[in-house]
This record gives sequence, C-alpha cells and structure tokens, in this order.
Amino acid sequence: MLKILIFSNEDCGGRMKRSHIREAEGLYDPALEHDSCGVGFVANVDGKKTFEIIRKGIEVVVNLDHRGACGCDPRTGDGSGILLQIPDEFFRREVSEGDLMEGGLHFDLPPVGQYGVGMVFLPQVPEDRHYCQGFIEETLEAEGFEVLGWRKVPVDNTVIGEFARDLEPHIEQVFVKPKIPFQTEEEFERRLYICRKIIQKAIRDGLPRAYHYFYIASLSCRTIVYKGMLISTQLSGFFRDLENPEMKSALAIVHQRYSTNTFPTWDLAHPFRYLAHNGEINTLRGNINWMTAREYFLRESVFGEDAEKILPICRSMGSDSALLDNALEFLLLGGRSIEHAMMMMIPEAWENNPLLPEDLRAFYEFHAAIMEPWDGPAAVAFSDGRKVGALLDRNGLRPARYTITKNGFVVLASETGVLNIPADEIAEKNRLRPGKMLLIDTSSGKIEHDEEIKERIASRRPYRQWLIEHKVELRKLKTPPPVRYPSRASLIEKQQIFGYTREDLSMILAPMAVRGQEPVGSMGMDVPLAVLSDKPQLLYNYFKQTFAQVTNPPIDPIREEAVMSTMICVGGEGNVLDENPMQCHQIELEQPILTNEELEQIRHFSIHHFRTITLPILYHCEEGGKRLQYALDELCRRASDAVAAGY
Repeated sequence: MLKILIFSNEDCGGRMKRSHIREAEGLYDPALEHDSCGVGFVANVDGKKTFEIIRKGIEVVVNLDHRGACGCDPRTGDGSGILLQIPDEFFRREVSEGDLMEGGLHFDLPPVGQYGVGMVFLPQVPEDRHYCQGFIEETLEAEGFEVLGWRKVPVDNTVIGEFARDLEPHIEQVFVKPKIPFQTEEEFERRLYICRKIIQKAIRDGLPRAYHYFYIASLSCRTIVYKGMLISTQLSGFFRDLENPEMKSALAIVHQRYSTNTFPTWDLAHPFRYLAHNGEINTLRGNINWMTAREYFLRESVFGEDAEKILPICRSMGSDSALLDNALEFLLLGGRSIEHAMMMMIPEAWENNPLLPEDLRAFYEFHAAIMEPWDGPAAVAFSDGRKVGALLDRNGLRPARYTITKNGFVVLASETGVLNIPADEIAEKNRLRPGKMLLIDTSSGKIEHDEEIKERIASRRPYRQWLIEHKVELRKLKTPPPVRYPSRASLIEKQQIFGYTREDLSMILAPMAVRGQEPVGSMGMDVPLAVLSDKPQLLYNYFKQTFAQVTNPPIDPIREEAVMSTMICVGGEGNVLDENPMQCHQIELEQPILTNEELEQIRHFSIHHFRTITLPILYHCEEGGKRLQYALDELCRRASDAVAAGY
C-alpha cells in the first residue's frame, strides 16, 4: 500500500476517518509497520537539570522536521515526541497548589525517586475513560501502590490538524507511590512495568472498543514521555507543559517520525518508554517468535511468580520500533544494564573483524547463542532515565552525528547542525560509525565512547573461557562413514523434481559452467505466482519478500563480507536473563543449510546434554493437502514429545 505525501496548504477532501490502525487487508498487515525518521538526544553530562535541555531538545526535533512527513492534512504529522527525566519541581508545584473547591489538584508528592508518574492516553468517551481509570487504580492498589491523584495534561489542540483531532485521546497523568518503599529504583521500575502489563491486557480483553484509544506512553519513577500524532513544530505548542520554565531535565530524547509504509497513530509516535528509533527491523517476525519461545523460562528470573503477568513480552500490534522497545524494556528490567541489552540486541559485525579484541569477540559469540540480532538499518537513541546514548546497526545504514562542548553539553542527531553551537565551544565533533555506541551517564558525570563501553561490558564475565569449555563446533566433530542414498531417477527426472526449467539450464547454469561468469539477464516476470500456477513448484517459490522491506539498500555478500554471517547455533538456550557457562553449550554451524554429511555428524553426536532422535516425515498422499496438514501437525507433536523426553 502506497503512502502519498502531499505538501500543500490546502486540505484534500474525502478524508477517510478511522479510529486507529487500519485492519489487515490485502497485502497490508499492521504487524509489518516500519518507519524512517529523525532522531536525537541532548544531555548535560554533569546531570544538572535545566529547562534549557528541554528547549534545546525541542529545537533539535524542529530542525529535523524535514525528516518527517504529513499526509493530505498538512497539519497532521506522522508523530513527534520527547522523553524527559521526571520534572520534580514542576509536578510538585502543580499538584500542591490546586484549589480543591475549583476542581484542582491538591496532594503532596514523596521525595524524588519514591513516586512514579504515568502518561496515559484515554478514550474521549467519558464512560470508557472512567472505566479505564478505575481499572488502573484498582490494579495499582492490588499491586501495592497508592494512587495519589490524576492530572489532566493541558493541551492546545488548535495547533494540530483536523485528522489528528479526530483521533486525539484524552491525556492524563497518574501519580503513584508504593505502600511499602522499595529498596532500589530498579525494583520500583520493575513493579510499575508489571502493573502496566496487567492493565494493558485487561483493558484489551475487557473493553476492546476502548483499547483502540488506550495507551500508557510511560509509567516510571524516572522518566516521562510527551508524544503524539504531531509535526515537530507543534510539539511544544500542543503540550503546554513543555513551554513552562519550571520543566527541567538533564537529558532529552526527541524524534520526528516518517512512516514509510504505515498509518500514523498517537501511540506509535516516538519516543517509546526507553528508546527512539530511525530505521527498520527486518528480522522482526523471527525476533517475536523467539521472544515468545523464551517466555517459558521466566519463572526462573527476577520476575518469579509475576512472570505470567508480563506476558506477552512483545505487544503483537506494535510497530517494529515499539517491539524493539518492548524487548529492551524486558532485558533492562530483567537485570541487564541498558548498554549491555543494546549490545545483545544490535551487535556490531564481529565474526569477520580481525581487529576486534578477543574478549569483545567472545562476548558477542556467547550472546549469539542466547539471543538473535534485531537486524536491519537502525540508529537508536536510548535512555533509562540516568544514562542516555545511541547506537548504529552493524552496517551503519542510518546516520548519527554528535557534538560535545567544552562545558559538558552533548547533542546527537540524525544530522549535524541541528543546534547553533559556536566553533570555539566545541570539544569534539564526530559521527557514530557502524555498530558503534556513545553513552552519557548523568549520574556519574561521565562520557563513554564505544571502546570504553564495550571493554567494560565484555570483561564482566569470563566469556572466552566459557566458550572454550562448552561451545561445540560442528566442523571439528568426527565425520561418520559416508551414507549413500541410492536413486534410480534419471538426470531429467531429478531436474524436474527440483524445479529446473529450460531457462535455468541455458541462461543460468551454462554461463556459470562454460565461462565462469555470473548469469545476467533482463526479462519481466512472465510466470504466474506459485500459488496460482498449474505446474509443480518448489516450496521456496511460495515465499516472497514483504513490501515492508523496500527501503533497504541492496545486500552484497561478496564485497560486504565483513558484515555478513551465516553462523547459527543449535541447542537449548535457557533463560535469556541469566548468564552462566551452560548457555553457550550449543553446536555452532557455519550455515543453516546442512549437507548430508553434516546431518550425519549431528545425528551421531551424543555427548554432554546433546541427544538426537530421527523423526519420520513420510505420509500417505491420497488426500492431498489435508493429509499434509495432518502430517505437519503430527511431526510437530512428535518433536514436542521428544523435547519433553530429554532430546
């Protein structure tokens, strides 16, 4: 489905009104939503909270306005927002100076770090809104919190377009404190995370019509997110809080969305709760499936008996950026540091890099055994409320430039020049390189560059020793006697079975065999889709690239060998939140496609928790597709039974 951008001063008639993300239809599926945007952050390294940080953050995103987009309504944007530290002084005044007789707020806040704030998008229908608020309060009370009160966020919706107003939620902030104080902020954040997950699932199941408008943009004791279906120039005008000089923060992440093949919505604007993302995650379906598979081990983690409450880890209807944020949030609140989690999810190209330190190579190899990369073009700005940083994908397919001043101010953005900083004030000016990271810790007043960050993280555990002791490489296993599979079929019969055509033989194989050249041709696609063809088809022909991958540059595995890898590990993963030597006790394959000889190596390998079993895949074909469906179900059942039996 194409998105047509019309840049004019006139609205176009016949606008389609919709309540939320469009339903799946034809080739469109909301699960395939991706975007390409402008992203950045600003920070005071010393952790000093100022209004100037918020002002500069907004200036950055306004200067990235051209990286966003609007639709037929030029005043309705794809989305823009800002993530801040909780502005304690501002909120303390707001909630304590209200006049109860006039319906104002009047309650006292505990000390900083001992209360949390939620930014909540609610339905405009009063009945649905009150239901959602009531359930939020009940859940928080049941989970050990006291609800101090609600604050309606002052907005000016005259600055936004008609289309954005049609979908605008009612926005309120909820203030909470624990009935029994937590020992650490990490424990506080984890409990708020559990509450939010409970609330989201319950409202989705209990009041589906309200769920389209309901969303918790943030619920934290450290950070708060202001965002919406806005153009960046509307951000501070719409959220009047952002123009108040008493709003102060030491860091800010900002984002201007350009949804390349998606529908803009209020909840899918960035930043999310921990990150803002420019790019696409092209391995998304596999990432979601693996995160779902790992849910089994959560009872063995810090979540314990609360594990069931946070499922599913990844919100099924989110965009790729939202799901990336879900996974980061899970790893962070499960005990990882934010930089450790980002290195796990978006690793640099390590396998074919001879200059990489051995300890860092071991770190990446160990984590490749417990989590697959979230792969694709990406520039990600991230923050846990204390640290703020950015990371590029291993190919460096999205830009990020940064400037550090002599007085300890840092700005990073998709482009240079987003702030006017005099040259004599600049201490360092550079760009992030492929796979590299920059981190600012405002609690310790420290800037860490890529080498320093990764040396610190990679030296936390003896990853190299663990790999030496437990990793098994298939190529080093003993090769069993060759197995011969007799076949009486002629060459032409084999070619027909495997789908060879006359064009394949004359235009592809012949140039390769005779002249050693790459086959080159230029023809239109003149054959029907596999599903519509009357001729036998290979299984692979039924799969096509999804339309959501159109903005990727071409992949060249020969000239870009340094950033390519087909290595894969097989074997049990264990708990992704844990770190122990047995997690890398797997078999490493150089590629996922096995030869008959490699298959025999695995079949005959039975040592140290590795046991193999051969499952039959033959079935009677009299009933065609129905019988195949039954055979696949039966194969899956047998595989599950084998796993349960210890294979």
